[in-house]
Formats: sequence, structure tokens, C-alpha cells
Amino acid sequence: MMTTLNPYLGFRDNAREALEFYQGVFGGELTTSTFGEFHASEDPAEADKIMHGQLSTPGGLVLMAADTPNSMDYAPGSAISVSLSGPADDSDELTGYWEKLSDGAQITMPLGQAPWGDSFGMLVDRFGVSWLVNIAGS
Repeated sequence: MMTTLNPYLGFRDNAREALEFYQGVFGGELTTSTFGEFHASEDPAEADKIMHGQLSTPGGLVLMAADTPNSMDYAPGSAISVSLSGPADDSDELTGYWEKLSDGAQITMPLGQAPWGDSFGMLVDRFGVSWLVNIAGS
């Protein structure tokens, strides 16, 4: 596995519906996790919302999406992030990207251990682009 660059779409309450639509368009395997499954929100109304969804097609397309928590601002049409992800073998490369992207950035979530076992971080770079970095199994 190598480092990948994927679109990550943000929604308010309809990420599941959107992902199922995209699955109908592109085919492939859809996996989803909710905020409730990972105890990632203290708001009971968010328990069934999608914390992370991923559509992977046999042709190599990957589309990711999530519902934006109620505590975060949401502006339809501007809710997209760039996701960098890869295996622990690429940890140095991905951490290097994180460090470079962090220059002048607003760190939304520091790169660190996530509830699902990977290293994960979120930031908005100095140009206003949202980035997510996930290092599997690290």
C-alpha cells in the first residue's frame, strides 16, 4: 500500500444518504462508522451520524465522507477536506507532510492516537484548505 490522496466530503446530517447514492453511481464497497460506535460525541442526537464513511471501488476510486458535528460550523459546498492516508510503513513520510502542512495552519486536532487505533490529525492550512492525515496502525 502506498500513500494516497482522497477527497473527503462533509455533510450535516445526510452523509449516509450521500454515500449510498455515490455507491449507486460508482459501485464498490461502502463502509461506515458512527459517532456512537466510537463514543466520539457527547450529544446523543449524533450517535447515528456518520463519523467516517468510505466508498472503495474495484477500479481504485476512493471517496470518503462524514457528518459534521453540530458543534462545528457547516457551509454546504465548502465542506471538503483533503485526506492523506497510508500504512505505518509510511509514517515518516506522512508525519513529514503533517509537519509541513502545519506551518501557519490552524490545528483542529493534533496528530495523535485515535479511538480506532491509527494516528490521526486535522488542520486547516494557511490557505484555508482542510487536511486530514491518517497513519494506519501506528
